[in-house]
Amino acid sequence: MIVLEVFTPDVNPLGRQWLSALLAVLPIVAMLVTLGALRWKAHHAALLSWGVALLVALTAFKMPLIQGLSTSVHGFVYGLFPIVWILLTAIWMYEVTVASGRFEDLRRTFFLISDDPRVVGLIVAFCFGGLLEALAGYGAPVAITAAMLIAVGFSPVRAAMVALLANTVPVAFGAVGLPVQVAADVSQLDVLAVAPITGRITAMLSLIVPFLILLVMDGKRGLRQCWPVGLVIGVSFGVTKWIVSATPLFNLTEMFAAVVSIAVTLGFLRLWKPQGGQEAVARIAEMVAPEAEKDWVPATRNDQDQPALTGQRIFMALVPYLMVIVVFGIAAIGSVKSFLKSLDVSFAWPLLAGLQDVDGGAAQHQRYTLLWASSPGILLAIVAILTGLVYKMSMGEIFKVLGQNAKKMRFSALTIGLVVALAYVMGDSGQTLALGFFIAGAGAIYTALAPILGWIGTYVTGSDTSANILFSGLQSTVGYQIGDGSHLGVQTMRELLVGANASGGVVGKMISPQSLTVAATAIGLAGAESVILRKVFKWSLVLLALMCALTWLMSTPVLSWLI
Repeated sequence: MIVLEVFTPDVNPLGRQWLSALLAVLPIVAMLVTLGALRWKAHHAALLSWGVALLVALTAFKMPLIQGLSTSVHGFVYGLFPIVWILLTAIWMYEVTVASGRFEDLRRTFFLISDDPRVVGLIVAFCFGGLLEALAGYGAPVAITAAMLIAVGFSPVRAAMVALLANTVPVAFGAVGLPVQVAADVSQLDVLAVAPITGRITAMLSLIVPFLILLVMDGKRGLRQCWPVGLVIGVSFGVTKWIVSATPLFNLTEMFAAVVSIAVTLGFLRLWKPQGGQEAVARIAEMVAPEAEKDWVPATRNDQDQPALTGQRIFMALVPYLMVIVVFGIAAIGSVKSFLKSLDVSFAWPLLAGLQDVDGGAAQHQRYTLLWASSPGILLAIVAILTGLVYKMSMGEIFKVLGQNAKKMRFSALTIGLVVALAYVMGDSGQTLALGFFIAGAGAIYTALAPILGWIGTYVTGSDTSANILFSGLQSTVGYQIGDGSHLGVQTMRELLVGANASGGVVGKMISPQSLTVAATAIGLAGAESVILRKVFKWSLVLLALMCALTWLMSTPVLSWLI
């Protein structure tokens, strides 16, 4: 019989917070160096980084070996189900359309919106991706929109960059508002106070991201030729976020923003036409990372040999995505959502009974919940099967596509499992909070640093929700410390910092190893995570810097009126 040792994480085991934080940051540095600088394969980088995290946990943070290994296995399993399962089913749904022969109709349907692929790409990645984030989350928007962008004519790595950059603004209110709800719950604040702040910070971010997407798509020329539609998308999305996030319907913020922005943009395109769309077709198909894309062959466009694009063919091409909206919309209804959650299976995870959180309570990872019914994965699987049946494929053909993609994803699955194992070890041993407490010691300047905690938390865990679980309580505590005597006062300072945490996480998601693996798998270039990271890392830093400046100004008389 194994006697389970009680372990309570110590966020400052070395007695000096800067030194404890220095050790805690080693796994993150290991991942960035091996993946970004040394260009290791993602699963090799993840394995080494997990090993570093475990070593630091055992030696510096005094975590018992049994608990360190058990929480690692727990994290690995959670990485496989539901995260890998969601990714697999999202790609399965898309690949069914390819196997059925409807892929070309989908591409031609996109160009009915506009003959400019940059405009189509903006709508697909930013607007439709925002809708998918509102309904599903968990990486499904990146997987689906990256594949759709390739259908539009983007080269693979360019498609991945655009999808990742677009999957920032909607994240804080993704999965029907879960991240911001969790942030409020953990910090013991009213969600109707936290949600508006998060909504306003990310709404202002939405004024920037469409222009960055245009730069990634087609450089300065794309920005110069298409900025009006970027402005219309950003303003309509942002204004809707600003309004809805301050209402009791805050959990539907991204859904409203996506639908309104699509409607407004389609109306605008009836009045305005971009220039240079035909010339841009060749440029967006240019490889941005030849070392990774050397085996990619662009799809040839030969519309003259295709059957006429009738209303029925357009409808059939859109069937999978219409079903996604319908199925996820039904699943988001309160009673349906509660019923699906009641079908999930929860049980105590072996050998973690003695694991506590930093406050001495039972650690969250003592239990594992098998999200077989409420996970977006099962909903996407239903859509994939229904899509195949609508397209008159046999069940054998439909599941053959699933098997083929599962085989392709084996190393991606390994990577994601190891990354989540790394996140669990860092979180349960106290390493993640050690970093947080170090940053929180910055004093009055802390308001400018608050989004960094959300950024780090989402980078490590791959989830803004998880980052809010980790750091919202800490943000609230710092608000108590620095709010008294400040321009905002204690309560409003707490709300600002918690909202900043949820907002900072959205720009950490685009460089999270989980997201990179999702993107690389979706574009058919498994193992290209290091290439994609190098391409998008600077944009993550730019957006983080803007968010830090915005949060600081909101704590001063300059922009406090926004709260």
